[in-house]
Amino acid sequence: MAKRDLDGDGLVVFRNACSEAEVDIPALIAGCCRWVSPETFRSLPVWYPEAFRGGPVCNATWTRQYTNTQRSTGRTTPKTEPNIKAGWALWQALGYSRGSNPPNWTVCHLWGIDDPKFQLTNSIVQNGRYYTCVANMVALPTPLKALTDSDPEIKRILRVCAYRLYGWVCDDPAVREQADQVRSGFIPPTYPRAWPRKDGDPPPPGVIACSPDIRRLIKKRKDEIRQELNDAGPLYPRDAARDVLSFWNIDLGPTP
Repeated sequence: MAKRDLDGDGLVVFRNACSEAEVDIPALIAGCCRWVSPETFRSLPVWYPEAFRGGPVCNATWTRQYTNTQRSTGRTTPKTEPNIKAGWALWQALGYSRGSNPPNWTVCHLWGIDDPKFQLTNSIVQNGRYYTCVANMVALPTPLKALTDSDPEIKRILRVCAYRLYGWVCDDPAVREQADQVRSGFIPPTYPRAWPRKDGDPPPPGVIACSPDIRRLIKKRKDEIRQELNDAGPLYPRDAARDVLSFWNIDLGPTP
């Protein structure tokens, strides 16, 4: 069988094909992003302080962890958090009720462990401080999701834009070098023209304003967190949740 022409880096092939077709990838990303507003972020930076990627998925009362059973082997294993609560957080912060979202949109984390081969443990999304942080996510049409996972250039421009929009970068030691570069005022050469570059610049296109509906969702979620801290069963990670709330200085408000 003849050898196929697959020796080159697929990302380079993709970029070259886009260049030949006159497709500006960063401009395409910029035109499609949907961002949480800074007001919403300040009101509730993290929506599920108990949650992290790989954490236990439990019933509503936090008394039992769900399990998965493989049909082929009959083996049963504890069910763990895939990416569900991150999605709940972002869509609620954009004005959708929990568990609902517009079709063909995907939640993309901005900060994580950069690993093109997807072999390293992603300690950032396994940290409750960052997993459901709405400044660490953006909504993109599903076909563009792979770019945020695999293209370092796209990751850089998204992180810079988030810093200019929210004044926040991830403080995890695993990404300190990248975070320091963003804080330094670095602007990547491919950074979209429509995105903010300095303090006082207009926000990027696609920011969803903090509406009365979103404010109601924020209040509802704060009430739920307060109730969980008080009443949830023994599997609820109270200490971890309180650590996240303290890290972000989240005030849950008075008891209703």
